[in-house]
Amino acid sequence: MIVWVNGAFGSGKTTLVDELRPRWPEALVYDPEMVGYVLREIVEVPTGNFQDLRLWRRQVCDLAVGLVEEYRRPVLVPMTLVRPAYVTEIFGTLEGAGIDVHHFFLKASREVLETRIDGRSFTPDSPEQDEQVRRWCKDQISPCIAAADTLPSDTVFLDAGLSPRELADRVLIRVQSGGNSRGLG
Repeated sequence: MIVWVNGAFGSGKTTLVDELRPRWPEALVYDPEMVGYVLREIVEVPTGNFQDLRLWRRQVCDLAVGLVEEYRRPVLVPMTLVRPAYVTEIFGTLEGAGIDVHHFFLKASREVLETRIDGRSFTPDSPEQDEQVRRWCKDQISPCIAAADTLPSDTVFLDAGLSPRELADRVLIRVQSGGNSRGLG
């Protein structure tokens, strides 16, 4: 099984996964951003977004399927994924491989997301690059908020204002019950 934790930058994806880890010790954590970082070292990313690379999407799926098949353990994936075609492609590939995908989306207001992004340091040794990353993250807020209406119907929406513990409780309850329905608060 894959538990995909989705949402805008600053919504708390990594924080939620960090809360889930000690409570679900058999789960593996897989961050597809690492695949993007590797590809960025090898090839040019004309749009600046490695998700636009077909190879990134293919490798994300291949590695996720491989982790589930080889290790027979649940996989936690903290990754923003909002373009409808990419969501369909990736989730369709995973489900086509016989993997249950539980998709959670952390919802937060623009103000909350901007405050959280402003409070982070992405590249502490390079203030200029840090500001560029911060700007890029903020530019992604609108598409992420708008994407909530285009996500698969079985997406579970969670209030990113809840504590990490409360969010983890909701994820674990939903995953253990085998259900996946929209609108969990």
